[in-house]
Amino acid sequence: KYRSEKRCRKLPDILDKINKPNDIKNINPQDYKKLAEEIRAFLISHVSKTGGHLASNLGVVELTMALHLFLDFPKDKLIWDVGHQSYTHKILTGRKDRFSGLRQFGGLSGFPKRKESECDAFDTGHSSTAISVALGMVQARDLKKEDNKIVAVIGDGALTGGLAFEALNNAGRLKSNLIIVLNDNKMSISKNVGGMANYLAKLRTNTKYTDFKENVENILTQMLPGGKDIVSHLKRSKDALKHFMLPNMLFEDMGLTYIGPIDGHNINSILSALQTASRVNKAVVIHVITKKGKGYVPAEKHPSKYHGIDPFYINNGKTKGKAKAETYTKVFSSALIKAAEKNEKVVAITAAMPYGTGLNVFKKVFPERFFDVGIAEEHAVTFAAGLAAEGFRPVVAIYSTFLQRSYDQIIHDVCINKLPVVFAIDRAGISGRDGETHQGIFDLSFLSHIPNLVVMAPKNKWELEDMLEFALSYDGPVAIRYPKGEAYQGFAQHREPVRLGKSEILCKGKNTAILAVGNMVKTAASVCERLNEHHINATLVNVRFVSPIDFELLNELSADHRMFITMEDNIRTGGFGQLVSDYICRYNKQNIRHLNFSVPDTFIEQGDADELYLKYGLDADSITGKILAELNNI
Repeated sequence: KYRSEKRCRKLPDILDKINKPNDIKNINPQDYKKLAEEIRAFLISHVSKTGGHLASNLGVVELTMALHLFLDFPKDKLIWDVGHQSYTHKILTGRKDRFSGLRQFGGLSGFPKRKESECDAFDTGHSSTAISVALGMVQARDLKKEDNKIVAVIGDGALTGGLAFEALNNAGRLKSNLIIVLNDNKMSISKNVGGMANYLAKLRTNTKYTDFKENVENILTQMLPGGKDIVSHLKRSKDALKHFMLPNMLFEDMGLTYIGPIDGHNINSILSALQTASRVNKAVVIHVITKKGKGYVPAEKHPSKYHGIDPFYINNGKTKGKAKAETYTKVFSSALIKAAEKNEKVVAITAAMPYGTGLNVFKKVFPERFFDVGIAEEHAVTFAAGLAAEGFRPVVAIYSTFLQRSYDQIIHDVCINKLPVVFAIDRAGISGRDGETHQGIFDLSFLSHIPNLVVMAPKNKWELEDMLEFALSYDGPVAIRYPKGEAYQGFAQHREPVRLGKSEILCKGKNTAILAVGNMVKTAASVCERLNEHHINATLVNVRFVSPIDFELLNELSADHRMFITMEDNIRTGGFGQLVSDYICRYNKQNIRHLNFSVPDTFIEQGDADELYLKYGLDADSITGKILAELNNI
């Protein structure tokens, strides 16, 4: 519908009237449709410049409008699962003037943030959390004897997460009102898979119950005196009818009231359902059907591509800027396919991220050896353990931030059993504009101390290929972490064989040794060049293995070096630098001074990765300056 930038840039008429929470209540209902169009034009225009989550936000415009007409902000609480679909909510709560800075350093977050607005009830970024949070808020409301409304919005894709089922199980016992809006667009990021997706599809397509119900209501209302009263009575006692027509009513069987399915782009229908649900003293699921990407043809046709999109041209949907260079994700994808061609036991697993992890290409080549388990990282890891126990070589590709969710499974199901599972950890380190919930800065800390687990980080594209080959031949679990973005192609001439626990010396110097982990090797090389200008010839070490550490090399370096400099894009506590500090203390290397360059123990905000590295002193100039200052004090 929105095919020109000119149309999207046209100043809206009705949207200008919404400048603070609850202003939508002053809009004439006849103008709701036009307001929805203006919001979509606003979203397309701004996201085309900043990038962001487009398709999911275009799909919930009417749903968000209905929720804002129903709720009173900030008294009432609206919890968005994941939260990347909260752009319209931000617009309607007085933040539309900040959208030029969406997902930019110091700008508006792409997710709910309580520090931004008291209308954001909870900070979210990972899926399957909203129902649990809402249940906690309901209990708090009741303990405080308050009367505010609490609504959780969760997508059908998020219902594959175990946490959502745990919350639904608890919600079935609730004796107080909670509204759960199930936003069903048949998608998470990619197309949904599994039993829940099939179940919801049956609810969507089974017209037997809904048609029968509508026919009965029409006949009674139009033909019998007092027909409306009879219909009202029947609605209050329709459980038996539902179970007769839809015998697999999962939500009802769990003790929740189910309303739907409802057209998620019909504001009046949604409002009616919300008002009905608010009168029930238990948990109510309102099932709404929406179209991801609605209103922008490219996003409707390719919702996965436009789930999270870089700046683009509105006219044709093509992304702006130069063609992307080869990424670590693409290098991993190609290397895994080559490995699978040689070994029929190699299988690939993703948790609803086939495109983001590069496994969509593997799926095309080896469809029977590809497994998308949906948003269920814990299950993905233990599922891989089962495959490994039966002789297969599973590779689990998960973003660093999402791997956090499967920590217990990594320890209990994989590492205690010493099973040959390979964890391909994408988006490791500072990953950019999605902010605190998505930075991959904890993986070295929560993985490197686990017994039996080998933890590696490649310096460049070729080393990622070599590490994957090593991992698939190793008799035990291996984690390989690599960053988002362009694959480094420096040190192409340095391609020593990967040997367990052995680092690689890239440049031999004296007195000062720089030990860099993975992505930081590129920065370390620049630091060495700057130090050379000051006549400081440093040894540059590509660490390769964070677990096990190359103690043999540390012993060699400590014999003729007086300063160790460690560099990593992981938080300080539990990282490689602290492991080196522990080595210095444990083996009484009092002659060694140590500088630890790592991410501070804090949550890293949104922004371009280079901006964030600069802010936290992890760029080449900042590191060089601190090294020179330290050397001058010796």
